[in-house]
Amino acid sequence: MKNLSLFLVFSFLAILSFTTINAVEFDAANNAQGTSGGNRFDQEIGIDYSKQVMSDSSDFIWSTFNEAPADRKSVDLVTLSIESVTLNGAVAYTSNNGIHFSVDYIASYSGDVKIEFTGVIYHEMTHVWQWNGQNNAPSGLIEGIADFVRLKGGYKPSTWGQPGEGDHWDQGYDVTAYFLDYCNGLLDGFVAQLNAKMKDGYSDDFFVELLGKTVDQLWSDYKAMYGH
Repeated sequence: MKNLSLFLVFSFLAILSFTTINAVEFDAANNAQGTSGGNRFDQEIGIDYSKQVMSDSSDFIWSTFNEAPADRKSVDLVTLSIESVTLNGAVAYTSNNGIHFSVDYIASYSGDVKIEFTGVIYHEMTHVWQWNGQNNAPSGLIEGIADFVRLKGGYKPSTWGQPGEGDHWDQGYDVTAYFLDYCNGLLDGFVAQLNAKMKDGYSDDFFVELLGKTVDQLWSDYKAMYGH
């Protein structure tokens, strides 16, 4: 009985430790209440849904990156602010684990704004959790990985181009997302392994190490597959 009691105590402590390590708080605020976009956010999206999407997308990203709890970034709090975004033409941006979402975009979006909002959150939450090669990875690759997650999550918008388009592999966003999807088809889990390598730095040689070809060779093969 004593051994059983000790086992239960240690099991409880292990569960508590696991929960503490993985506990992430998600907070959202509508800082544009009373505006047309702020009112639309309240009516068609809402705070509770926003926090749920932040949590669900995090789970999806960790799964896509094949990350165990110990491999993830140490982040205790992720925030979302619906506000007037001053960056030129930006729909949203992420800084210091905080997502800033343009209220003007919400106001002007023609279509299912809840679905579009969800896709953007998947992209921005990826920026919270992805590794960036100690700030040495190409920005287009960083954005491409975020859009790759959005693509795999099933939130590709109608405004994206088609696979095979683009001028360079690290052009970013949908162009790079489609290219990464091609690479992931050559090696299941490629993007997860690439992200893991980017924890400590970045080199184009990562493509050779994982796929046996330079990134330029892979881009040429990809373009040729679509007749470009």
